[in-house]
Amino acid sequence: MKSLKKYLGLFIVAALFTSGLFIQSCSEVKSTELQKTIEANLTYAPYVPNKINRDRPAKVIVEMEVRELVGRLSDGVEYTFWTFGGQVPGQFIRVREGDEVEFRLHNHPTSKLPHNIDLHAVTGPGGGAVSSFTTPGHTSVFSFKALNAGLYVYHCATAPVGLHIANGMYGLILVEPEEGLPPVDREYYVMQSEFYTEGGYGEEGFQPFSMEKALDENPDYVVFNGSVGSLVGDNSITAKVGERVRLFVGNGGPNLVSSFHVIGEIFDAVYQEGGTSVKQNNVQTTLIPAGGSAIVEFKVDVPGEFILVDHSIFRAFNKGALGKLAVSGPEDKTIYSGKTEDKLYNGIEDQLGAIDRRSGKYNNTNRENYVSKYSSEAQNVDYSSLAEAANSSHKEESSSSVSDIVKMGKRVYQTTCFPCHQSDGEGIANVFPPIKNSDWIEKNGKAGMIRAVNEGLSGEIKVNGKSYNNIMPPQQLNEKEMTAVLTYVYKQFNNSDETVTAEDIAKYRAGKLMAKK
Repeated sequence: MKSLKKYLGLFIVAALFTSGLFIQSCSEVKSTELQKTIEANLTYAPYVPNKINRDRPAKVIVEMEVRELVGRLSDGVEYTFWTFGGQVPGQFIRVREGDEVEFRLHNHPTSKLPHNIDLHAVTGPGGGAVSSFTTPGHTSVFSFKALNAGLYVYHCATAPVGLHIANGMYGLILVEPEEGLPPVDREYYVMQSEFYTEGGYGEEGFQPFSMEKALDENPDYVVFNGSVGSLVGDNSITAKVGERVRLFVGNGGPNLVSSFHVIGEIFDAVYQEGGTSVKQNNVQTTLIPAGGSAIVEFKVDVPGEFILVDHSIFRAFNKGALGKLAVSGPEDKTIYSGKTEDKLYNGIEDQLGAIDRRSGKYNNTNRENYVSKYSSEAQNVDYSSLAEAANSSHKEESSSSVSDIVKMGKRVYQTTCFPCHQSDGEGIANVFPPIKNSDWIEKNGKAGMIRAVNEGLSGEIKVNGKSYNNIMPPQQLNEKEMTAVLTYVYKQFNNSDETVTAEDIAKYRAGKLMAKK
């Protein structure tokens, strides 16, 4: 009897152990099975869908519509964009590693051309381009499995491919790794690209695509998120002191490599080329190839406005590749003090081996003295030609009508004043003063404005009740450009009927035009 009980006990234990293994095995199999069918939440830049909290793959339905439409490229400049989702860049797609993605591409009936989509996240012919070729008024459906985690570009690949990309057909798809990405407080979507137009930068009106400039890889516009000013002013991205920020950055091209940089920040971590491993820490600038991406993360330690740029720097300040991260919160003077001293420097101290401008000899060095042969020519260089060269693609404004002067002033503003005073005239908080509704302009009048542009400004000034202590260098503008841009500032930002004329500048130079009291 005892032996029977013993064997029964062993049988029960064995049965329970076997069933436990069976249950565990089923659980393991179940974790790799599709959980459910869900519809993807797509977002427009600069926003990103919420992180994925699923612990297993799902079937994800992506619905995306192609639209051809006329939109804003810059203030007063319109362009025909070809889009995924009605905006440039296309909508951000977020899925999980292992997901089965059913992609439904709709080409709006008003489109004039067929389009398709090549997702770099797809393992298959053409990245889906072959299966998604869609004529106007039709829908194409195909599926793929998200095998590889990473941040990938997608774009149209219908011939001619370059033309479709150049007109705005690109975006990003994130395939989150199974374990997810490390937690952060803010995530944003930024995509750089360039546009090639018949008219030069800032030339108003409708601007057609220029194949000649595209072939020469000489864009008129290099921008973030589809247009000049898309990430400044009210469109700035935001964070609070102490928060960790993650930027998903793509480069739609079609030609240029991006040198992505945030002025005043250092990237704590960079996932180079959109991979899922951190390859670099403490990075100042990261390269992003055309058709590529990167993920950058950093903690914001102090408040202020941090400027996003392509550090191929003329692209930022003269072609539009400029955005803003506005950080609010308490200051930490131990990390960043701000200016603590401002004193005169006469530039003739006999030290550091510099050339003494009085004798032409090197100070504190045995180096051979250099005698210039062409110093008189160098002194007579008219640097206003540099500003003219930067605007050589613009048509010369010979009209004296106020409307034409204001148009010219706008172009000068966009290439000269925009980086500091911003497209909305609001300036950069605590750094560069606003010129919009400025009491400084009201107080100092035309003479003050002419002096600021012609001679520069330094030292503390007060604008609208706030103190600013920075340096504005003299602007290398000719008389026509100066009258135009100051008239534009009056009318665009200060709701004033004032105009600045060549006669005003002549009076100022003769000492007959005085600042208001």
